[in-house]
Amino acid sequence: MSSSPGKVPPNAPEKAVLYQERLWPSFWVWVIAAGFSAATIVMFAPISLWVGYTVAAVVAVVILILLILSTPLIEVTRDSLQVGRASIERTYVGEVSWFAGEDATYQRGRGLNGLAYLCIRGWISPVVRIEVVDPEDRTPYWLTSSRNPERLVAALGG
Repeated sequence: MSSSPGKVPPNAPEKAVLYQERLWPSFWVWVIAAGFSAATIVMFAPISLWVGYTVAAVVAVVILILLILSTPLIEVTRDSLQVGRASIERTYVGEVSWFAGEDATYQRGRGLNGLAYLCIRGWISPVVRIEVVDPEDRTPYWLTSSRNPERLVAALGG
């Protein structure tokens, strides 16, 4: 079954995933994590080289687990939007737009509203701004990083 972006097929199940993205760390983040783990060898080598290697392996596993567990998920279904730990019904999603380059820097910095929900990652430049139109919610919009901002905006019908 094919459909155009942003268009929900009328027979699609409520929980059908229209868009999904994990904000995995970039390659250089993994390199820094590996370098930090290797640096622990130097710290513990005066005690014992075996202890240094053991601590480096434990630190590497801990960092790996923490990076994997802290990787947020963006998921769009017919009825809901989930960004990281937050979710919202699609009926409360207003205008959706994406920004790259200097515009993205402005959205993450000087143009940021202090009440906005943020799910941004420094290693992903483009951001998507999702307006919240729920009168009971003080949050004006969500700002999230995305490696595929065009596809996320299309899935949200923007």
